[in-house]
Formats: sequence, structure tokens, C-alpha cells
Amino acid sequence: MESKALRQFFRFLNRFFMAPVFRLGLGPFMGNPLSGYIMVLKTVGRKSGKLRYSPVNYAILGGYVYCLAGFGQVAHWYRNLLAKPQIEAILPGGAIAGVAERVDDAAERLRVARQILRNSGFAGFLAGLNAFRVTDAELEEKTKDYPVIRIRPTGIGSGAGDAGGWLWVLGVMVTVLLLWLILR
Repeated sequence: MESKALRQFFRFLNRFFMAPVFRLGLGPFMGNPLSGYIMVLKTVGRKSGKLRYSPVNYAILGGYVYCLAGFGQVAHWYRNLLAKPQIEAILPGGAIAGVAERVDDAAERLRVARQILRNSGFAGFLAGLNAFRVTDAELEEKTKDYPVIRIRPTGIGSGAGDAGGWLWVLGVMVTVLLLWLILR
């Protein structure tokens, strides 16, 4: 798959499947070593001012949450968080508020990029990277155009069960289903 087609595929998958799954509160069921470990970033559109949801692979190291802009600096979510670094992240275990910043330290960047790619499941292999076998020099070369982001937690974010989340949809669906089963 060429890069543009791959970006379109992930844009569709993320918008119509991954983001809604997390907003419904089903994020904990999505992460595994094959599909990867995913969180959803909530950024504010730099032009529109609207709330945007962007699923990304992540790693938690040393009290920080890290992610990687796999399509480089053209990724809209990356450009949005550069414009407004106060973001929220919906992780499978809960939501956090934080401040996003680019990682510039070479050693930290390499260590974190490797862990994120290990956590990314098949997505890392689609990018042509085996984070378990690639040398540091190869990894550094292949990811040089992929910004690594560190999120410094500042508080609790709003998750699926909070205002703006979609967990309520599951409750309504289960209630309707139970009523239907009882009344038929």
C-alpha cells in the first residue's frame, strides 16, 4: 500500500470504528499485541476550533504517555496539538488531561519510539518496521521524520461515561434489548 492509500485507510478506520469504540467505553477490549495498544487523543482543531478524536498507538514510560506521529508532521492531530498542546487522552484504563510536547532528546526519542512500535501490533509491520529486531541505527533512520510526543499528565480527563462520551448509548441499547426480550 502506498502512503496516501494507507493514510486514507487509517483515516476511515479511525473515524468510523476506533474513535467511536473508545467513545462508547469499549477501549479496554481493543488493545492486544496483534492489533496494538491504542488510545484516542482529543485535540482541538487548529482552524475549526472543533473537538477532534484521533486514535494512536502509545506507550506509558516513567509516568508519561507517549505517542508517535506515524505519518509525520502532516498528521492533522499532530498539527492540532502543536497549536494547542493542552489535550486529553482516552486510554483503555481511563482518561487523562495533559500537556503535549515534542521529544527532542535523541536517547529518549529512540527508546520511546521502539516501545511505541512494539506496542503497535500490525501497524508497525505495515510501516516496514520490526521494532523487536531492528538496530538502533536503522530505527533512528526509519523514524527520523516521525515526531515523538510526550504527554505530561496534569489531571483527569473526560472518558466514555462522562459528558460528551457515548457510554450512555450502550445503556439505552441494553435496556431496549432487555425490554424487547421480556415483552415478546
